[in-house]
Amino acid sequence: MEAFNIFIKSAFIDNMVFAYFLGMCSFLAVSKKVSTALGLGAAVIFVLTMTVPINWLLQEYVLKEGALVWLGEDFASIDLSFLTFIMFIAIIAAMVQLVEMIIEKVSPALYGSLGIFLPLIAVNCAILGASLFMVQRDYTIIEATAYGSGSGFGWFLAIIALAAIREKLKYSHVPNGLKGLGITMILTGLMGIAFKSFIGIVL
Repeated sequence: MEAFNIFIKSAFIDNMVFAYFLGMCSFLAVSKKVSTALGLGAAVIFVLTMTVPINWLLQEYVLKEGALVWLGEDFASIDLSFLTFIMFIAIIAAMVQLVEMIIEKVSPALYGSLGIFLPLIAVNCAILGASLFMVQRDYTIIEATAYGSGSGFGWFLAIIALAAIREKLKYSHVPNGLKGLGITMILTGLMGIAFKSFIGIVL
């Protein structure tokens, strides 16, 4: 039950985009069409669901102080936490490379439309942020998996919602000074305010 609560909370209450404004670069750039947003959103869900539990295992059994005790008592005092950022990013980059190869094989059209933003998932701060939040909050591996998939789902919902609105805006009268990024930033702010209404919910 706790894992389900973490999933819901990470998707709606602690949404990566609207609560922490992480991953905004690709969020704004790839939200012009729903079809493209669907592909990138699904890729982000996969990467977050895979990387957060893998990084949890890395943190628990390799990086934190005393984590290497399973190798023997001589290793109990070793602290590799200074490698946290490098190792987390390496795992994320490996998962992104896997996703990139799968999408290129399965859907070349989607691969072409995502362009540079697909490999840039590797440096998407929402992906790294989820792993760092997981460490900070001292989750178990089940909770970490729920948090990763929930964060990915929340990011997916955010980009799909914005893409759907932006597609409708093509048929709306938008003042010249606000066309493009201007109205998109206003929409993002309004959606962020709407998601803030979930903060008071206690699960």
